[in-house]
Amino acid sequence: MSRARRRALVFAGLAALLAASVALALSKSHRPARLPVRQGKDRPALLILTSLPLVFGEDFSVERTGSPALRALQARYSVVSISVTDPAELARGRLLLMAQPLAQPAEDLVALDAWVRRGGRLLLFADPLLEWPSRRPLGDALRPPLMFMDTGLLAHWGLRLDGPDEHGEQSRELAGLKILTVSPGRLSGTCRVSSDRLVAHCSIGEGRVTVVADADLLDAGRLGPGAKNNLDGLLGELALLEHR
Repeated sequence: MSRARRRALVFAGLAALLAASVALALSKSHRPARLPVRQGKDRPALLILTSLPLVFGEDFSVERTGSPALRALQARYSVVSISVTDPAELARGRLLLMAQPLAQPAEDLVALDAWVRRGGRLLLFADPLLEWPSRRPLGDALRPPLMFMDTGLLAHWGLRLDGPDEHGEQSRELAGLKILTVSPGRLSGTCRVSSDRLVAHCSIGEGRVTVVADADLLDAGRLGPGAKNNLDGLLGELALLEHR
């Protein structure tokens, strides 16, 4: 092999190595960073309304469960548990997390819609096929509903929620992160809907609503290593709502 030929091969190898290094650096730089812990005084109020055992256990005792989701939220927010979306409760904050809530009375849905339109920010986990384990029997009023109890609110906001195409664990994206869901539903409508139909971002009046068609993903501790990004995705979506 001639010297010129060897030199050309060396240069080609170095160029390929440099290109690979640049691509790796760019891919790392575009990965969503884990959001930092906030100091107590810097943690805004986060209202939370849920039927899931995130804040309290299934027996609804005064002792909090210390669930992984709650600990993740408390690292960045002052968590305030509410039971209804009436005007008095909603006035306690500007950011609301609802996760598989029980059906709200009509007057409270009107209050929620008005709160959003005045500038409220809502992250709603609406699961059409909840598979979260529960010790409570089917039909128990305190058991999380097996499907999101939609009484027309999503349609009012231009959204439709359908059941899953496939059952079982499914990989999806939340806030730019690969997450693990369980039998996720499918969103469609006039809002900005993700390509995998898991997430919808809606502008409602002066406010913003993000709907996620799965709630099982919040049970990250039970789902195992495949769900390592689930709670970072939760925090990421909340952060997007804060700054939009």
